[in-house]
Amino acid sequence: MKQVLTNGMIEMARWSGLMPAFRKIFAGRAAILMFHEIQQDSRSELMTGTSVALFEYSLNWLRQEGWEIVSLATCLDRLASDSGAGGRYAVLTFDDGYRDNVATALPILERYSAPFTIYVPTGAPKRTLQAWWLGLREMFRSEDTVTIDAMDRRVHCPRLREKMAGLNEVTEWIHQDYNRIGMLAPTFNKAGLSLSALNEAYFLDERELQGLARHPLVSIGGHTGSHAALSCLDTESARAEMADNRRYLEQLLQLPVQHFAYPYGDSKACGPREAGFAKDIGFSTAVTTRHGHLSDTKSDHFALPRIGVGGQFDTTARFEARISGIQSAAHMLLGSQR
Repeated sequence: MKQVLTNGMIEMARWSGLMPAFRKIFAGRAAILMFHEIQQDSRSELMTGTSVALFEYSLNWLRQEGWEIVSLATCLDRLASDSGAGGRYAVLTFDDGYRDNVATALPILERYSAPFTIYVPTGAPKRTLQAWWLGLREMFRSEDTVTIDAMDRRVHCPRLREKMAGLNEVTEWIHQDYNRIGMLAPTFNKAGLSLSALNEAYFLDERELQGLARHPLVSIGGHTGSHAALSCLDTESARAEMADNRRYLEQLLQLPVQHFAYPYGDSKACGPREAGFAKDIGFSTAVTTRHGHLSDTKSDHFALPRIGVGGQFDTTARFEARISGIQSAAHMLLGSQR
C-alpha cells in the first residue's frame, strides 16, 4: 500500500507541474548518481542494469533542469566554498568496471562532456571475481527451471517476467545476509557455470582499464579486492581488501586512486569501522548505496549517499522523483503516518 501511495505522489507531482516546487523544498544541492551496467538490450539481461534510453534521458534531464555534471572532487569543493550561492551539481559514478561503461556509456558521456568515476574491484580485471550476480543472471536467462540448493527453492521460469521475478527473489535473499554468497558455489558448479568466463565477458581487462584511466573525463576508484561485504570480515581482512585494492590499481594505472565505493554499500555491508579504514588508508572519499542528496552542510566524505539509476522497476518518472527529492519526501511523510 505504501508503494502505491508513493507512486501516486510521484505521478501527481510530475503531471501537475509541481516537480520544481518539490525539488526546491526537498532536493539537496547535489546528487551522486550510481550506475552499474549500461545495457543495449536490457531485456536479454533481465533488466538488471540501466537501459541506454534511461541513461541518455537522465543526462539530458539533468542538463535541461540546470544540474551541472561535475567530478566528485569538484562537487565537494564547490559545496564547501560557495555557501549556497551556486547551482546544483550531479556526480556520475559506475560500479564494478563493466565493459559496456566504455563501449556504450562513454560515447554518450563524451557528447555531454560529463566527468565520471568508475569503481573497480581487483578481481574484475584479474578475472578472479566471484560475481555471483552474473552467475545467477546467467542461470535464469538460459534455463526455464532454476534450482537454488541453499534456498531449497526451485523456480519454474519459462517467461521473461518469471525469470526477472525469480532472479529478484534470490538476489534479495542474498542481500538479507551477505554470508550466504558462498552458499551459491555448489549451485554454480552443478550448473557448469564459469564465473571466470563471465568476468571475461562483462568486465574490462587490465589493458582496457589502463587505456580508460588516461581519458580526461575518467577517474578510477577502489572497490575492494574481491567485492566482499566488508562488515562480514574481521578487521585485518577488511582493511586489506581496501588497501590492497588501492595499491593494485595505483601500480597498474600509475595514477593516484583517491576515491572508494563500499561493495553493496548498505548498513549491513559497511559502517563507521569501514569509514575509518577508508580515511586511514588514504582515500579522499567513500560512497555508499544509501539513498540521499548532498546539502550545503558539511557531508561525511567517507559515508556519502548515492541515488541509484536502473534496475527492473526504474522509469523516467521514478528517476525524476528521486533526483527531485519527491521519493524521499513521500517516504518521510508516509513513514510518519505509521
